Amino acid sequence: MNSKFRPQQTRDDTRINTEIRSPRIRVIDDNGEPVGIMTVSDALARAEAASLDLVEIAPTADPPVCRIMDYGKFKYEKSKKAKEAKKKQHVMHLKEIKLHPGTDDHDFNFKLEHARKFLIKGDRVKATIVFRGREITHIDLGQEVLNRMTAGLIDLCTIELAAKMEGRNMISIFVPDKLKIKEVLKKMESEKKKLIEGDFVEDVVDTDDSE
Repeated sequence: MNSKFRPQQTRDDTRINTEIRSPRIRVIDDNGEPVGIMTVSDALARAEAASLDLVEIAPTADPPVCRIMDYGKFKYEKSKKAKEAKKKQHVMHLKEIKLHPGTDDHDFNFKLEHARKFLIKGDRVKATIVFRGREITHIDLGQEVLNRMTAGLIDLCTIELAAKMEGRNMISIFVPDKLKIKEVLKKMESEKKKLIEGDFVEDVVDTDDSE
């Protein structure tokens, strides 16, 4: 808990106790209150009297800022926050949507909706037009389907890879655009609000008419 138990350099390069090099430092006590500028030896004596550590929290300040605290607890809380932040980070995956030159409207719209959900979630989308048998002789039909997919997604993304043949398949890759997605979600929320307000007005009118 204090310098007697922690004489070695800490792994994350944070200087504590006797590792602090500056002869004079600005000290904050264990309650978060500023103490003022003092020598490292005086600050160490104060920390040891409280069975705590002297931790350098702003090494580039002039003079460096150090705080009296339980370094073990500080390191644990710091690690805990880092893990929580990592959990909240979204890992971008590549989701594939497969279509054919002859994909009907119902199937196309179903897959388009899934692709939009993937983008809103933060994943990249790979649209693949699969040419089966003699369909390969009608690449233009596959291009039309891919163009429709692009038109249905462009308000949520940017195009990472434009239409390109890959073996017997034609592919495009779309990357979510946070600003575009934010605008679309904002618009959806606004339309939903208007719809709810419209239903409310109709209910009021119906009630008045019944009277």
